Formats: sequence, structure tokens, C-alpha cells
Amino acid sequence: MIGRTLAHYRITAAIGAGGMGEVYRATDTKLGRDVAIKVLPSATASDPDRRQRFEQEARSASALNHPNILTVYDIGEVDGIVYIAMELIEGKTLRELVASGEALPTKRLLDIAVQTAEGLAKAHSAGIVHRDLKPENLMVSKDGYVKILDFGLAKLIEPVSQDASVLPTAVAPPTQPGTVMGTVGYMSPEQASGQSVDFRSDQFSLGSILYEMATGKRAFQRKTGAETLVAIIREEPEPLQQAAPKAPGPVRWIVERCLAKDPEERYASTRDLARELESVRDHLSETSASGGLEAAQPAKAPRRRWLAPAALALLLGSGLGFLLRDAVRGKPSSPVEFQRLTYQRGRIETARFAPDGQTIVYGAAWEGKPLELFSTRPESPESRSLGLPGADLLSISHQGELAVSLKRHYYLGYESSGTLARVPLSGGAPHEILENVQDADWSPDGASLAVARQAGGRSRIEYPIGKVLYASAGWVSNVRVSPDGRLIAFVEHPQRGNLVGAVKVIDTSGKLLVSGLTSTLGVRGVAWSPRGDEVWYGSFTTTSTIAATSMAGKTRIVWSSPGVGLQDIARDGRVLFFQDTTRRETVGFAPDGRTQRNLTWLNWAFPVDLSADGSTALFNEQDRLPLGIYLRNLDGSPAVRIGEGEAYGLSPDGKWALATRPPARKQLVLLPTGPGEPRAVPGGAITVQWANFFPDGKRILISGSEPERGVSLFVQDLAGGKPRAITPEGVQILFQQAVSPDGKSIAARGPDGRFAVYPAEPGEPRPVPGLGPDEIPIRWTSDGRSLFVTRLSEPPGVIDVVGVESGRRTPWRQFQPADLTGIEQVGPAVISPDEKSYVYSYRHTRDDLYLATGMK
Repeated sequence: MIGRTLAHYRITAAIGAGGMGEVYRATDTKLGRDVAIKVLPSATASDPDRRQRFEQEARSASALNHPNILTVYDIGEVDGIVYIAMELIEGKTLRELVASGEALPTKRLLDIAVQTAEGLAKAHSAGIVHRDLKPENLMVSKDGYVKILDFGLAKLIEPVSQDASVLPTAVAPPTQPGTVMGTVGYMSPEQASGQSVDFRSDQFSLGSILYEMATGKRAFQRKTGAETLVAIIREEPEPLQQAAPKAPGPVRWIVERCLAKDPEERYASTRDLARELESVRDHLSETSASGGLEAAQPAKAPRRRWLAPAALALLLGSGLGFLLRDAVRGKPSSPVEFQRLTYQRGRIETARFAPDGQTIVYGAAWEGKPLELFSTRPESPESRSLGLPGADLLSISHQGELAVSLKRHYYLGYESSGTLARVPLSGGAPHEILENVQDADWSPDGASLAVARQAGGRSRIEYPIGKVLYASAGWVSNVRVSPDGRLIAFVEHPQRGNLVGAVKVIDTSGKLLVSGLTSTLGVRGVAWSPRGDEVWYGSFTTTSTIAATSMAGKTRIVWSSPGVGLQDIARDGRVLFFQDTTRRETVGFAPDGRTQRNLTWLNWAFPVDLSADGSTALFNEQDRLPLGIYLRNLDGSPAVRIGEGEAYGLSPDGKWALATRPPARKQLVLLPTGPGEPRAVPGGAITVQWANFFPDGKRILISGSEPERGVSLFVQDLAGGKPRAITPEGVQILFQQAVSPDGKSIAARGPDGRFAVYPAEPGEPRPVPGLGPDEIPIRWTSDGRSLFVTRLSEPPGVIDVVGVESGRRTPWRQFQPADLTGIEQVGPAVISPDEKSYVYSYRHTRDDLYLATGMK
């Protein structure tokens, strides 16, 4: 035992040997978490080579952030003892799982293989080769998650890049040719012969591990280490078809390709290997479910082309299996039955089943009145108010307690937040819990809540409250906890205030399990299937659908219908959804201040800027793909389409519109408003949330995030160069013209959610007195002393002028549609630089709530 304390870690038990050192269980006394401590005793720490390799393990592993790679927290030295503090994994090594000599079940083999390949792919993309991959270095947790351990022999290599100017920032001292490093039995031929290695060496090692999992015996094992090395270099293992006759054909072909002696015959990237393993795993699952036959290996087919015919055979087997099964059983197609639940005119925010499965609670704004909560039952056409005006429903626990949002306010578009509160369904006063909450859902036992909230300029998912599992530079909605409480589904929206988003699933440790199910126009509602094996969600692309995605990432369409949005799924499978007709109207006031015209061109005109003379509006039409960018004169003449994507603003001379292409938003472009060709704006890898010109027309202000960073403000010179960060993380822009007329000041929202004036060069911000968190500045006044501000809220739309130094507030305009029924939001508004004309928009919605039986 090395002693009871080591720095601020309290050693509690010895675990065993691990790679280059001994491993102990310990408690981090600062953070209160259990960790694994690997130590290199002083007797060996004095060996420069062993110490260098030990420290290299820490550097290599800590540089990687992936759920299938062991997390390294710390490295240090106390009294001559060098140690690494790492994530503690409760489980078994793969060596322990295969120690019996029995083959693993195919499903488990593929699950371990996929996770291992994904972890390796992450390391390889970062230029790191493990070089000592073996069953002892793969830990399988009790929940089935795989962690790759011991990057102690890892070697940094130069990443492949298409840009010859991009060089690695650090390269470890290279291993001299002729030096054999690694573990005998799992080395690649090039590694065994002392040649230089790259990522394909790890593929060979993984192939050896897959072979052992499939057969229960090692691919290359001889009496001595020297004989084993010779076998790796010169001999082939017993064919899998003989050693493991029950192994599916696609698995055999992947193993054979990984074990190719020539690295050129392996996979061009480990990401491709991971994808093929994942595809086989998913297809085999389908074949098993349908009774389809195993795919046969195509005769003399090139190794690298096996997947297409194999997948086709598997899919055909799957489809025929289902058709034959249903034909034999005479299974009829079950009809879907619908029941309308609401009949008033207006909009519905959220609807949920109560614990009894019959009562339905929903938030709605009917007949032009403010939002409030109602309850209804399928057998009754009437709804009853719950007496909570201004409250929006978030979730209902199995004990009948509501989680609601109070004082809910919008930032831009759809993004909103409020104060989370608890209130019994039977009645009572709300008990406020937490501010700045975007969404929340109860755990199955009703003891805790999963929340999405704004903090430090990011949207964070916490479960329970206070434990951060995920952070987004955009915003998060539709947080839903799985029926067993172990998974959380949500929608991540990369653009602040925009409905476009991707459905994702994480576990309670924050591991991302499902990702990238992007809806190009919006995700409307998320719910778990009763068994928790699928996430259902409303997806709005070129049509509206309810889709379902399994935890393996396989998606199917459940239902398609115009305007459909998912709300909830009952334990018996009944589905609660709404169907709507929605339109965003845009109204313009000409420079004379009296003439008002409706400027809506298609169905969803979103105004973003006005020309310097106030005669022309720039707007985005967001109702169909591809998204269109338009100019329209306030005299009502026809709109002119100038490009595709999402526009942010006009140049001071009116000759260019600044835009990006969603959903990536990585490249800013200049679209000519007259004759000319589009031009790319030079810059770096920033995901743009908002951008616009400085008054001099030579620079652009960008609100966005760099990879793995929070939102900041950047200045980009149009002449070239990389964008310069001028604020810390958490500072962002949410409106059109944030730069003062002299170009020296920027009005932006800080990490605390409050607006302040930031200098255009790095410096200290000055708070704007009198501005609330629910208010949005529109632009600066022409004298640069005040801001036009508004609230994106229910009508009427009010614009005030607020002094940036004094906080003095003066009313400027008030506007509202003639018919307030179904008006969800008034704003945003755009004001011309001369303050003589303006444009505003509003959302008009008519929702009907339905109950569906038979959706599967």
C-alpha cells in the first residue's frame, strides 16, 4: 500500500496492476467523487523511459474526450510517486469476459466491437495510435459501456490533412525503427517486425480481439513469444468459418479484413470500420427479429465491397421475413383512430397525460386570452381551467405533481425560458424552484427533475438539478426522461431562437448514445415509447411526420400529416398530438410613418434588416426548403429572391446581404442585392448564431462558437485574416443592429443573462440600467445614446427607447394585429437607421389537440 493519502486523493483499496503501474481505488476529497489512481513507484519512476511512457499515457488519454475512452482527470507527483487520477469504471476487463474460452454471443461481440472502434476512431482522428490494444485494456462496465484503457504506448502521428499548411502542434519523440513495443499476440505484423506504424496497426489488434471474442481462442498463440511474433508476420489464423461456424458472414469478413497482413488492405479510416460494424449489428438485429436468413458471402467479391451485397441480403431477408410472417398469420393492418379533444380557437403549448392515463392537462391561449392551464378527458368535449394564469406546463409526475414554467419570456423566435415551479394537480400555489429554465421533466419516481437551463452563456442539461450532464452553445428543448430513468432525450438547437434542431439521447453519466437526427425545419415534440426502446418526435422538414428512433439509431416514420406535432405517449400506447395551421405575418410601415402593408411573401417571412433609407426590407422565408432570402420594397412591389440560406443583415451601402447556409452555419457569404456573384467571407471554424456589418462596412461582428467552446463575440475583417474574439464565452447577440453608429460599442447579452454595452475591442462591459432579462434591444438610436427595446411576447408589441447610461425609458411605438386570436408572439421588429420606417412580424397559430389510438 502506498499510503492513505496522495495529494487530495484518499486511497481506499488496491485494485491491481494496470499497464505501466499499480491501480488503487480512491476518493477525490475536493470534488467528492470516486476515482482510480494509477501510480508508478519511486523505484521505477527514476527510469526515464518508463516515466516518459507513463506520462505519455496521461497526455494521450487526457487529450481525448470520448465516451469510449477512459477519462483522465489529473497527473502529479508526491514524494517521488508519480500518479494519474482517472475515471473509475465498475465492471470487468474483456480478458475476464473471454477467460472461459467460450465465444461471446454475436450481439454482445458486435456491441463491444462498435464501441471500441468508435473510441479508436476518435483517437485516430486526433492523430493518436494506441499500439497496445488487447483484452486487458478494454473495460466493460456493468451497464455494458466499453472504455479503452492505457494509452501508455500511444504514439502521436501527424494527422492527415488536405491543407498542407496545417501542422500538428506537438509530436512525441518517434519510436526508432527496429524497436518492438506492444503486447505479443495482439501486435500487427508491422509492429511485430519493428516497422513504423499508423492507425491501421490498431485495426489489426482489434481484429485479433474480435477473433478471440468470436472463437474463444487467440488468433496467434504459440509456445513462445518469438514464435508468436513469427506467426503474426507470416501465418494466417485458423479461418473463422471453421473456428466459429456460427459467426455471421459479415462478421467474418470484417475480421479477415482487419487481420490483413498488408496495412493497405485494411480500412482507409477507422471511422469506416466503426460504421460497418454498426451497420452489421443493426442489420443482424433486424434479421433476427424477422426470421430472415443469414447473408451468404458473395463469391470472389473484393473484400472492400462486401457491405453493399451483405446489407442488401440482410434487408431483403428482413423484409421478406416480415411479409411472410404476416401473410401466414393473416395479420391485418390495425387502423389508427383519432379523437379531437379541443374546439376553441388559439394555440396549444404543451399537453401531457396525467397519472390516471385519462385526464389530459394542457397549456393554451384561447380566443386571444393569455396562456393558462386546462384539463380535459376523452369522454368530455369541455375543458376546465386549473386556475394558473400565465403558467406553461412542462411535465406531470406519476404522483400528480405539475412542473410548470412561470413568467415565461422569449428571446428570439421559439427560444424561451422561465421560472420552474412545482404545483399539485389537485390545486394550490406554485412553489418556485429555479430560474432561467427552458424545459424540465420528472424522473419516473417523481423524486427529481431533469432540466435544461441557461447558465454561463450555455444551455445545460442537469439531472438531477445541479448535476450537469450536457452543455450546448445553442439552446435545448423537449427534455424527456426515459421510463426507467436511465436515459434523457432532448432536442439541441444550434441557432439561438431557431426551431431547427437534432434529437439526441444521453445517459445519466452524460454519455451521448444517439445523435444527429436533424430536422431541417424544426423538431416539434419528443416522447418515449412505453417500453423505453424508442424516442418518438415530431419532425418538420418538407412535410410533417411523427418519427421513432431506436437506441441503435434506426429511424422509422410512424405517421405523416400536415402540421402534426407530438405531445405525449401514454403507458398503453395512446398518442397525444396537435395539428396546426401556422403562419408568420410581416407588416411594414413606410418612411412616411402612415402607410402600412403586409409584406408576407410565402408563409413564414422573418424580417432581419432594413436598407439605410428605410425603403427595402431583407427577410428570410422559412416555410419550405431550400430556405429563401428575399428583398421587398415597402411600397408592396413583388419580392426578389437573392439567394438560399439564412440572412442576417445588409451592408451600409445596401449592395450586399450577409448570410450563411443552415444547418452547419460554418461559412458566411455575401449575396449581391443587384448584379454580381456571391462572395465567401474569410474566417475560421465558427458556428454562426448571428452576424452583421459594422457601420464602416469593412468589418463584421459575429456571435458564434468555436469547436468545444461557448458563444463569444468575434470581429472579422472583410479584407482577410481570422476572426478575433473580443469577449469571453457566454456573451452573445440576439438582435439585428447591435453595433453603435460610431462602431465603438456593442449591446450584447452577458453570461448572467443581462444586457450590457461591450467595447468593440477587448475591454470591460458597462451594464445597461433598467433592461430586464425578457427584453431585446432592436438597434441603437441614431445619436448612439439609447437603444430601442421590445419584449418578444404576447400582444401588444411595445417598443421603448432606453438610455444606455441613465436607463431612462420613453415609449416609442405600440403595434398589434387586428385579430389577436392565436397570436403567439409579436416580434421581432426592425427599425431603419433614420428611424422613419419599421417592420415587425408575428406568429399566428390555430391548434387542435387530438388523441390517437393504434399508432405503432
